Amino acid sequence: MATNTIDAALLQKMFLAGAKNLEAKKEWINDLNVFPVPDGDTGTNMTLTIMSAAKEVGAIAVPDMETLAKAIATGSLRGARGNSGVILSQLFRGFTKEMSGIDSLTVEDIARAAQRATETAYKAVMKPKEGTILTVAKGVSDKAAEVAEETEDIEEALLKIIEHAELVLSKTPEMLPVLKEAGVVDSGGQGLVVVLRGMYDALTGKVTDFKIEGVSKAKIAATGKNTGAAIENVDIKFGYCTEFIIMLDKEFDEKTEESFKAFLSSIGDSIVCVALDDIVKVHVHTNHPGQAFEKALEYGQLTKMKVDNMREEHNQKVIQQSEMEAAAKEETEKKEEKAPHKDFGFVTISAGEGLSEIFKELGVDEVIEGGQTMNPSTEDILNAADRINADTVFVLPNNKNIILAAEQAAELVEGKKLIVIPTKTVPQGITAMINFEASKNAQENADTMTEALSTVATGQLTYAVRDTSIDGKEIHKDDIMGLSDSGLAAVGKSIDQTLLELVDAMMNEDAELITLYYGSDISEEDAENAAAKVEEKYPDIDVELPDTIKLKETESEAYCAVWDLMIQLEKELPMAFVFYGQDSLVEQNNRYDELGIFLPNSHFLKNLERHAAKAEAIIYG
Repeated sequence: MATNTIDAALLQKMFLAGAKNLEAKKEWINDLNVFPVPDGDTGTNMTLTIMSAAKEVGAIAVPDMETLAKAIATGSLRGARGNSGVILSQLFRGFTKEMSGIDSLTVEDIARAAQRATETAYKAVMKPKEGTILTVAKGVSDKAAEVAEETEDIEEALLKIIEHAELVLSKTPEMLPVLKEAGVVDSGGQGLVVVLRGMYDALTGKVTDFKIEGVSKAKIAATGKNTGAAIENVDIKFGYCTEFIIMLDKEFDEKTEESFKAFLSSIGDSIVCVALDDIVKVHVHTNHPGQAFEKALEYGQLTKMKVDNMREEHNQKVIQQSEMEAAAKEETEKKEEKAPHKDFGFVTISAGEGLSEIFKELGVDEVIEGGQTMNPSTEDILNAADRINADTVFVLPNNKNIILAAEQAAELVEGKKLIVIPTKTVPQGITAMINFEASKNAQENADTMTEALSTVATGQLTYAVRDTSIDGKEIHKDDIMGLSDSGLAAVGKSIDQTLLELVDAMMNEDAELITLYYGSDISEEDAENAAAKVEEKYPDIDVELPDTIKLKETESEAYCAVWDLMIQLEKELPMAFVFYGQDSLVEQNNRYDELGIFLPNSHFLKNLERHAAKAEAIIYG
């Protein structure tokens, strides 16, 4: 028997099945991840994204299309992680926009929704790359439009769509050379196919377990900017609980909304008025439901109208919403009390206590733990920005795979401006912070900080998670990879040797400083030895090694370090006067120690070329 429609209850099951199928196969998808480098996180990012939505979807006791669409769109949007996760959330966001105002989906509805999904996802990516999840999504929408003209049977249509998606997926290696070289298909595209397969299995009855771990079955309350108050007692002044949805056919801006709410207030109380795209959800307690309907007809058509006698039935949904809003307001007030207001704030993503400490010393307010294989979600960034009581918050992603999630947060943030500085590495993030000036306005700082990124070249050493081949270089599992801004620069078995090859590949005639950061897997001694080898190879360039592992020294250790430096300077510059001042510099109510050097003019001129850079760094740095 043909299945011609999918109602909300069935779609709920299909979505949960798709999410569970992706979760079950995330490691396989991680193993396929070789673009741009084999860092193995696509499956994880897509799973975290869809599971964020699945928890909200699974919590709906009695689903309808409106509630379901909002749960899918909002949940995936807030949970989006990494490029693949953000793109997946945009696919869901676009698809759900076509679910508004309908009770069930037909093949034609699916075709329109798939087209909307593809368009939304492509718009979210600055430079769309074919051979990725976007290509597979386009294949899905193209095939959906084709089968909509051939059949009304959703089961038949979905199978053809999935088979075509798999065909497009199989061609991704021909579109993206790095995939062909590694002998794999695109991991993001594979993840999308896995989701679709899970949904199809639920449609055909192959899957019957839709439980999402940790999800409550409590019914989701309506959410929105404008919410009403709860019913306080059973002796109610206004006897009819009236609910309906307005399907807008004219503009419903903030001024119109306030006017409509004022009218509802004149005939009742406990008002909930939520505007979402082209629909408005309305709830009011009144003695004259007809008057509310009549006024609402001025803005569009009405659907899902309901009137309950509140002496027989109380609306728990309103009570629930009131409590949620009160709790949110209380939490917001607490946050505002803790932190004084300021013009600018900063959020950055960093892995490791040492690097986090460096960012905090530079003035960063919130450091989110994360990085290449631990991409924070859009919601993580939003929550961090929310904790900062500032008009403008700058976000430093420090990883190209986090930029889209940050930009999505900038679109969703409320009550402040969020500016994303597109830092792709930690050194770029540090450089951006150094170039911030409090005297400039937000846009001037954004331009300056972004411009400064071009002055930094970054290399990273990491381990390969699988055997592959990239740019003609054979890579084996556990090999050391040296990654520069332009891609894979070195491969080897030795950390020191790979480091030297990486630095050599990055070197240019304008280079003045090499800074080496090391993590907890590298000992201080090994780091110092590696730095010494770099210094030996590049004697004319300053090499620094910040202690990112043991940053917090005791006061005595700090003074010993200063003393050692003074002695070293006096030995290297016997004609110089070296001085030290404790708490001698005051900036922005902070006191600093000073270490300086004075060179007699004749000596300075004589040794200008040799000592200028070192002297300037000590005096002014």
